Amino acid sequence: MVQRRNLSGADAVNALRPFYFAVHPDFFGQHPREREVNENSLKRLNGYLEYLQKPGARYPKPANLTFYVRDTKERSNLSFVFLHFPGFRSVTFTLQSKDVLSTVLDVLRSCSLSVEHMQDVLKAETGKSSTQQPGTAFYRPIKWDKTYYTFTGFRDPEQELEQARRVEPTLSLWLRNNEPEATKKQNASVPRREELKRLKRELIQKLGLLDIRWQRRWGFSHKCSQLQSLGRLFTQSPEALHILRGHTIVFTDQSGMNASGHVMLGTMDVHHQWTKLFERLLSYRSLFQHSDWLKERISHLLGGIQVIHIERMGPALPLEEHYSTLNTFHKRLLPQRLSLHPRSMQGLTMSLENDRSTPCLHEMGHFIIPTMCDTLQLQNFLQSQAQEARRRMQHRDKLEAEEEDLISSCLQDLSLRSLSKEPSVSSSQMIPCCRRLMEERSPQMQGLHLYISHFYSVMQDGDLCIPWDWKG
Repeated sequence: MVQRRNLSGADAVNALRPFYFAVHPDFFGQHPREREVNENSLKRLNGYLEYLQKPGARYPKPANLTFYVRDTKERSNLSFVFLHFPGFRSVTFTLQSKDVLSTVLDVLRSCSLSVEHMQDVLKAETGKSSTQQPGTAFYRPIKWDKTYYTFTGFRDPEQELEQARRVEPTLSLWLRNNEPEATKKQNASVPRREELKRLKRELIQKLGLLDIRWQRRWGFSHKCSQLQSLGRLFTQSPEALHILRGHTIVFTDQSGMNASGHVMLGTMDVHHQWTKLFERLLSYRSLFQHSDWLKERISHLLGGIQVIHIERMGPALPLEEHYSTLNTFHKRLLPQRLSLHPRSMQGLTMSLENDRSTPCLHEMGHFIIPTMCDTLQLQNFLQSQAQEARRRMQHRDKLEAEEEDLISSCLQDLSLRSLSKEPSVSSSQMIPCCRRLMEERSPQMQGLHLYISHFYSVMQDGDLCIPWDWKG
């Protein structure tokens, strides 16, 4: 059986662009529950795709996902469950594909999204399948006569693909069409932006905070209301908030403390729930100190490697869950007598994950280690990959420095108000994007807020969202 695993991670992201545009949490700012569901499902989908790309990985367990999809005119597939709401619909399906390409196709088809932009890939796979042994399943698309679409009312994919090609925007064309709307929204949002800066500055000073952050790109009005709510609580009970001094606050979906030690304030929680959290903050601090101690012990047992936690898209990792993971891994290491030199892994980093079965080395140079990893296998893997990890970390540092310089140049030379990116856009994607922006030098970008993502969009406060691989 031919295994269709040749679709890379970057290819999968590009192929899923219509899907991301339909379900991205940023478009559900006024619907917190639906936004949270999409974030959770996106996290599980990304984990499923990452697992499929691991060399030698066994097939993952089936994953049942639910997404809220912004309304389109596409017909629904009756084999899946659809619940309709104003402006969007709920789609539930089960992922059980055993390769990246099939998974991408299943996601698009389950959400009634077109797969015509993947015809080149499908044709290549069809060509491969022609060399299979008799009796082996292969992909063969059905080509219907034009009258089929006339009488059934279904959409002709060839005709739609041709229309899409004709209207596929270039950056210059898209800017011409959307710059007036973006400018209008950005000008209207100026008071809210200034109010947000003022509220944030005042609260940081009053509460003695290190910083105030947000987990997602909520609108400025939403952020202001969150800060105003915290300010009212301070006015009503100033003594209850003194314990926040020296902390960083993160507005997110749940209250507690995250793996980085930041205080999380759930945006759907009321003042009473926030106050209860502040009362438990001392116990959270103690748990965080124990987590740091476990990291030090693990580092000592593994040759000086540093245990880190990488924040990803989706719900923040609660401190309790992070501590449990560290504790489980530490208990597995203790009985073993690993022969790693005390400083052989110094300068390297690793993160722990519960949903992996084998260790791997990330392209950015940090190790990703399963919590239940076999210790002897772990030792051999760390020793054999240490040199490559250092090389990748040096390459990462070089890319990040180059990316930072290019962003600064774009801000200055293009007269942008801001230039930021979605976390899923890597430095290797952002660098050529910035270079092409410098070459384009469109006067319509002056004075705008640009956000680099995977699709075109005008955000509610006027920020322009453009894909990193935009066409000139």
